Amino acid sequence: MKTSDFDFKLPPELLAERPSENRDESRLMVVHKNSGQIEHKLFKDVIDYFDEGDVFILNNTKVFPARLYGNKEKTGAQIEVFLLRELDAESRIWDVLVDPARKIRIGNKLFFTDDDSLVAEVIDNTTSRGRTLRFLFDGSYEEFRIKLKELGETPLPKYIKRKPDAEDIERYQTIYAKNEGAVAAPTAGLHFSKHLLKRLEIKGIDFAEITLHVGLGTFASVEVEDLSKHKMESEQVSISEKTCEIVNHAIENKRRVCAVGTTSMRAIETSVSANNRLNPYDGWTNKFIFPPYDFGIANCMITNFHTPKSTLMMMISAFAGYDLVMKAYKEAVNEGYKFYSYGDAMLII
Repeated sequence: MKTSDFDFKLPPELLAERPSENRDESRLMVVHKNSGQIEHKLFKDVIDYFDEGDVFILNNTKVFPARLYGNKEKTGAQIEVFLLRELDAESRIWDVLVDPARKIRIGNKLFFTDDDSLVAEVIDNTTSRGRTLRFLFDGSYEEFRIKLKELGETPLPKYIKRKPDAEDIERYQTIYAKNEGAVAAPTAGLHFSKHLLKRLEIKGIDFAEITLHVGLGTFASVEVEDLSKHKMESEQVSISEKTCEIVNHAIENKRRVCAVGTTSMRAIETSVSANNRLNPYDGWTNKFIFPPYDFGIANCMITNFHTPKSTLMMMISAFAGYDLVMKAYKEAVNEGYKFYSYGDAMLII
């Protein structure tokens, strides 16, 4: 298949600027893979499709406030610095994106505080917007991380034009987030409320947690028409023995195994055995899933509505079938479903 196969007309007003008032009252489209039936529900109705012994695989990564603003030495020009990845904790060296990038060169310094207590020096160019920075801070590593959090903003996607506010600090984070390291939220999980999780638990549904630290590469556009030539950026993954036991027990008992989000799906498909069992894993993945693809672990999934020609849309087309997904997306547009990070959800069963 080609990148252009995944194009469709998405009215800009359907891009969700804000989350639903209550997490579990966003809309939910239920797509039945075998029959092609499509139902329209609220997210809290997801409980009706699962029974005792079924499993939800949750990505427990935690978003950190990755967007900072500094001033260039001499000119004072404001520069956005988006923290991507810590390369060396001891030396405080990070991979970042800078904007505007054209005037940020090796040797430049950026000042983030009025008292110059946090300064960064550009030590390398990585891509057109990518730079490697060494942060200069007179304090312990813990104090340095606290300072980054104080100065950083919730890294809302660029399509949301407004500044992040207090609501975003809470809502652009799953309620089960615990392992900090993501620069974007695993958005399918944003729909779960504490009340809904408790109801699922009472019903006997099990939860298996993985960690995949979401990077900006997840949302990078596909610049080639031949999908086999697209390269995903690597993201850090951790899958524990306990998670594998829960998931494999459900598989052996022919229960529903639901991947919550494309990040959970990519993580488990990175570490699947030859006999379709989940293995423990601690490392990195750059797995790119597009049609045709045989999935080994999950037999259902929850996901948001994705933008045209995105790698996320390609994955769900591989899972549910291209024709059915295009039909569902057409209906979503006609019915006014909200798309992208703060948008509505789809359950594929």
